[in-house]
Amino acid sequence: MREYRTEELAEAAGIPVRTLRFYRERKLLPPPRREGRIAWYDDQHLARLRTIAALLERGHTLGGIAELTAAFEHGRDVGQLGELLGIGWSEETPVRLTPEALADYFEGEVTPENLAASLDLGYLATDGEEIVHVSRRLLDVSSALVGEGVPLAAVLETARRVREHADALAALFTDLISTHLTADTDTETGTGTGTGTGTGTGTAEDPVTRLRPLAKSVVEAELTMAMDRLHQSRTSTPQTPSS
Repeated sequence: MREYRTEELAEAAGIPVRTLRFYRERKLLPPPRREGRIAWYDDQHLARLRTIAALLERGHTLGGIAELTAAFEHGRDVGQLGELLGIGWSEETPVRLTPEALADYFEGEVTPENLAASLDLGYLATDGEEIVHVSRRLLDVSSALVGEGVPLAAVLETARRVREHADALAALFTDLISTHLTADTDTETGTGTGTGTGTGTGTAEDPVTRLRPLAKSVVEAELTMAMDRLHQSRTSTPQTPSS
């Protein structure tokens, strides 16, 4: 692994030396290796600087990046990382990978730009020397698409657009359930149950959590039918009018 002096690392990252020192003071970079009074950095420091630059371009603040960095380097568990990234992990199985294993999944397409996009989506986090992917299912699907010849950058851009639609669908179903099932009234006694279950049984389970499988079933069914309709419209042969 190549090593860099302070000036060399700043030049490779395209930033002033004072910015590099500022990042060190904010603990956005891990400490360099010391040899007397000389600080030596390596390719991991360079990759971190490129990731910071990419996240800043996407509107992240240094404070937010510093919080994530501190969490990763102190080895917080997967659930805590998920909270910081703003993604619930309750139904997904996270995957811990070495950088080499991640590169094997995506056949040479693990570039700084793609890494930054994955971090921005919340798909990836770093925990010590390991990389944590938020979801085994998403990792496998992304890898399969790349294996079929789809560029990873295109996969990630599609994922970003899917995230927008998924957020909108989640809000739609949550509003539906919250509007109609969070102020229940016992149909026999006329008194409020205060349970928010929509059943009048007195159970305390959140109705959004309880009915989430129904929302998932609707989305899966509608997506399947939409893809069928699109496929049929693209493959149907126009009929030639009879003379």
